[in-house]
Amino acid sequence: MIAPIPKDIPDLPPIPGIAALAPYNVPSTAVVAPVYRPLAAAFRLLAAMTAAAGIAIDLYLGSPAHVLSYFAAQSNLLAAVVLAASARRAWMARRPLPAALTGGTLLYVLITGLVYHLHLANRPGGFSMTGETASLHGWQALANLVLYTVTPVAVVIDWLLLTRPAPLAMRYATTWLVYPLVYLAFCLTRGAMLSPGTTERYLYPFVDADRHGYVGILGNTAILGVAFYALALLVVALDHLRPDPLRHGGRRPENRISSPATGGLK
Repeated sequence: MIAPIPKDIPDLPPIPGIAALAPYNVPSTAVVAPVYRPLAAAFRLLAAMTAAAGIAIDLYLGSPAHVLSYFAAQSNLLAAVVLAASARRAWMARRPLPAALTGGTLLYVLITGLVYHLHLANRPGGFSMTGETASLHGWQALANLVLYTVTPVAVVIDWLLLTRPAPLAMRYATTWLVYPLVYLAFCLTRGAMLSPGTTERYLYPFVDADRHGYVGILGNTAILGVAFYALALLVVALDHLRPDPLRHGGRRPENRISSPATGGLK
């Protein structure tokens, strides 16, 4: 027979270093149970396929190398990849993508949509990445609708309603602007390398050195840079204010292996 355990055994002294395992030192993402989200996965997959279809239409209508040189094509391609990866993670109940990546993707597609609707769409004949802007109709019009309206709206919906807040750090607003600055350098270098008079030598009218000169481009860049930075700050601010789609009863998921108190593990 097994001998009974004595009841008068004194309490053991605390083990040194066990305080390091206090709940406040354990990341919540490491202890919260994964969540299977089929509806979020389906929405993201549909949005990714739609963005990819819009890019495919323009690639078919125009030169692939020329189309992929546009910021709009690159941002939509990024959105398609990020949405597809997020759909897979939601379907397999895995941890979400880094918040800096999803927030940056949101910023870039917002830039794409806003620049088009506030400036490019008002040009005579419209604007298309295929180079033919005399009249937009048929597949060109459909591609523009997808790339400049549907994809940005879908990414906004996914980020606001289906993606958990990080919350984002303020430094991301500056980091995200590195890509637009690199893209500006690419556009100017590409235009300088092409012969004068080449069709679509400069991909966007506000970076056309033949029309504005480099001083004018510098002014345009300053205005756009301030606007893009303000938009990035807005994304960061909204991430601190928007609701958490996975909260239960208005609270974040509780730590599943430790109590909210300052004591040791349960």
